[in-house]
Amino acid sequence: MDTMGRHVIAELWNCNTEKLNDINLIEQVFVNAALKAGAEVREVAFHKFAPYGVSGVVIISESHLTIHSFPEHGYASIDVYTCGDIIDPNVAAEFISDSLEAKTCEKVEVPRGMGPVTVQQFNAL
Repeated sequence: MDTMGRHVIAELWNCNTEKLNDINLIEQVFVNAALKAGAEVREVAFHKFAPYGVSGVVIISESHLTIHSFPEHGYASIDVYTCGDIIDPNVAAEFISDSLEAKTCEKVEVPRGMGPVTVQQFNAL
């Protein structure tokens, strides 16, 4: 069965709390994770919350990578969604988990746009 893409949703526990609160480090980890998986980075947007926590997204040509960190719990929720069958979202998710020093990584992969996938004529405005 064909799919439009793959979506990895991961729960990262017992991470390095300092890393979870470092917006610059997290941004670089996510850009590097996308590149390591072979994706093409398009845009990057991250926000640091007070007193702690970071949320952000890396938009890739193939879809996106996101994070919401909770340093006070040593926890981060991430997702990596890639369209097509060339980029493996697990490569990026594992890179992120390792970079944030997660002691536990619980992840699930969800196929998106289950097929059969057909091509339809599209007229742009």
